[in-house]
Amino acid sequence: MIEDGRLLLIQRGRPPGEGLWAVPGGKVQFGETLTEAVRREVFEETGLQARPGRVVWAGDSIGPGEPPAWHYCLVDFLCEVEGGDLQVGDDAAAIAWVPLGEAREYPLTPTMFELLDVLESIPS
Repeated sequence: MIEDGRLLLIQRGRPPGEGLWAVPGGKVQFGETLTEAVRREVFEETGLQARPGRVVWAGDSIGPGEPPAWHYCLVDFLCEVEGGDLQVGDDAAAIAWVPLGEAREYPLTPTMFELLDVLESIPS
C-alpha cells in the first residue's frame, strides 16, 4: 500500500527472510482468490482493511538447495486502505509507513528491489 508517498512495510518475523522488510503478504489458501488472500494477509499482518487494485509486479522467490528449499510465485497489487487500525500482527515483527524514497535503506527481501523499481516509475 502506498499512502501520501509512503509504502507500508512489515519486518518478517519468521523464515524465510526473518528480520527483513517487505510489503505484507503470504500464502494463498486453498480455494481463495488472489484478492481474497491480499485482503486477509494485509489484515492479519497489519490490522488494516485493504482494497486490492491492479497488479504492479509478479515474480519468483526461489530458495537455496537442490531441490530448492522453496519456490514462491509472488504477485504484488496496489492497494488502498479502507479501514482498520494499524497494528503488528500474525508473523510480522514490526510495521512502518516508509517514504518510498527511503525504502531501499531498510534490509529488504531480495524481490523488494524489483518491486521498488516498478513503484518508483509510477507517476504520482
